Amino acid sequence: MEVVFEQFKHAYGERPNMCVVSDRNESILKATSIVYPDMPHYSCMWHIWTNIRAKFKKGHLKLSELYFATARSYTLDEFNERMSKIDEIDPRVKAYLYDIGYHRWSRVHAMVNRTWTMTSNIAESLNAVTKYARELPIVELLEYMRTLLERWTKEKLLKAKGTFTYLGFKFNKELDDNRTLSHKLRVRASTDYIHTVLYGVRRYIVCLENKRCSCGQFQLDELPCPHALAALRHRDESFEQYCSPYYTSKNLLRTYEIPVNPLPDESNWNVPQHISEEVVNPPTASQEDLKKKDTNHIMK
Repeated sequence: MEVVFEQFKHAYGERPNMCVVSDRNESILKATSIVYPDMPHYSCMWHIWTNIRAKFKKGHLKLSELYFATARSYTLDEFNERMSKIDEIDPRVKAYLYDIGYHRWSRVHAMVNRTWTMTSNIAESLNAVTKYARELPIVELLEYMRTLLERWTKEKLLKAKGTFTYLGFKFNKELDDNRTLSHKLRVRASTDYIHTVLYGVRRYIVCLENKRCSCGQFQLDELPCPHALAALRHRDESFEQYCSPYYTSKNLLRTYEIPVNPLPDESNWNVPQHISEEVVNPPTASQEDLKKKDTNHIMK
């Protein structure tokens, strides 16, 4: 596993605000701590939930909704309120989540903004669609995966080319929804950049200079929340500079600009002699594996 992350670091480097999100696998924890010693390590919220569902047998329906809402909370008040409700349903779940460390799975406690855009990683996506293809011989499996990525890249590229808004489709829709909500709000300016935004008896403080709102959404989503959009409308200012550059249609297009190249016919492959002559044997079973096999045979 360490070699995998060393190769990743060689290809990708080390960039600001990077983090690792995993299923709490010990080998991943160990490898990343060696290769990326200063990078924060977080836990996949879905894998934590599957563990909760397996370990604790009551209130799954209510717990599921509460747990994911807690993990995605924008403020500490929201987080603490939802954790109290989890405690009422099953105190063992609260203790389990506390032992993992709130900062590892809760967005509001994280040291690096994990954003709300990541639902899964490419490995999980590939595992799902290559379930049956994994029964194929290795060369056919690799070609299946290559053509799959080729098709995905082409489809995504066509969609990106057909996007004519400043933001990508997903983020533009989120912005439009926030804009609709913003029309119900009243704004009172304090300074050029600081505004009080009123919604009935509720008030929110927006700082456009720091791209922050007391609701938490502006800084965590990296997209103007309804309160920020109301403040921007009050200033007669556009939203573009207040969105993450990663959400723009321009960067979406750049994501898929590198093609997955076709593979030539096998008869035209230029395989080095030392590769073609290499013999790859099946893995050698360790003595421990053989003992386990013998034990299982005896038990049967």
